[in-house]
Amino acid sequence: MTQRDYKKPILQRVRRVVVKIGSQILSSAEGIEETLLKDLVRQLAALHSQRKEIVIVSSGAVAAGMTQLGRKERPKTIPEKQALAAVGQIRLMALYERHFSRFEKNVAQVLLTHEDLANRQRYINAKHTFQMLLESCIIPIVNENDTVAVEEMKFGDNDHLSALVATLLEADLLVILSDVEGIYDCDPRTHANASLFPLIKEIKEVKAKILDDSRSSFGTGGITTKIGAAEEASAAGIPTVITSGLKAGTLTSVFDPSAEIGTLILPDENRLTNRKHWIAYNLKPAGDVVVDQGAHDALVRKGKSLLPSGLKEIRGSFGVGECVRCLDLDGREFARGLVNYSAQELNQIKGLHTSKIEKILGYRAYDEIIHRDDLVLL
Repeated sequence: MTQRDYKKPILQRVRRVVVKIGSQILSSAEGIEETLLKDLVRQLAALHSQRKEIVIVSSGAVAAGMTQLGRKERPKTIPEKQALAAVGQIRLMALYERHFSRFEKNVAQVLLTHEDLANRQRYINAKHTFQMLLESCIIPIVNENDTVAVEEMKFGDNDHLSALVATLLEADLLVILSDVEGIYDCDPRTHANASLFPLIKEIKEVKAKILDDSRSSFGTGGITTKIGAAEEASAAGIPTVITSGLKAGTLTSVFDPSAEIGTLILPDENRLTNRKHWIAYNLKPAGDVVVDQGAHDALVRKGKSLLPSGLKEIRGSFGVGECVRCLDLDGREFARGLVNYSAQELNQIKGLHTSKIEKILGYRAYDEIIHRDDLVLL
């Protein structure tokens, strides 16, 4: 079956869509590229008039700040970038507001940090805000709050942010617009014979192939984050389209059932629950636990919880309830979960039977180190 065969039934179900507009589209050497922005707004307004709920994740605040202040060179320091983002975010939103108002569409600014979606209560609050905006026919425009986000609070990139927003809102489709046509088997900039994947059914398999391919320079750079975002969305049951936003009418083609464009990534049939997706992709691991082969097999093959007897090594300093990575004896991550004991406590009880916990610690809060309900296999 071709991309068109899968695309038609997907589009028939699409009511809520998240569109990520990359900095490669909005930024030029002189700052913001307003001509492309204007064309994208026209297409988005048309989709909104077709009773689609539209959420935009937009880069470009720094570029807009450069335009506003007449800067020609990209900032080199974090404080400089944050200052330009603070100036540019106002200009960026003003551009969106001005161009959308031509079509009588209202927009709203939503600035997020990683902590907003890592904290469960703030995550739910953010969801309620988005829902109210969408019910009011307002188009939310989302960006990372660069003016306050430091390294431990950052999403890392807006591709990741777009996947988290799509999952938060249980979107029907994620569209990632960038300067690439889609996902290739190797870097098309250095390999003339690079082949585009028009359709991907198993994103994890393609991801492993690309990152393991010695011909590919995709191991670092923008395409990796886009593949990661598609993987996150797929795990939540959301299909993704990755395509170039540099061509006129791109979004119109994305929503044309007869047009084959970019790469369509199908959702995982075994989607994660919202809570497990939140654990896997919203939380930043605070440490690692290395487990033996028996514990690994019990978690992966038998669906069991992690017990202290299977622990071999504790890495990092973390507290009760924090997210940790589960590593096998070769150091490969195979799961993530929320721990019931701190790193200090785990170092005292690792390798022991559950019955020994109370004798060593003086109490036993839980039998499990990580309960199955708080564990996500990767």
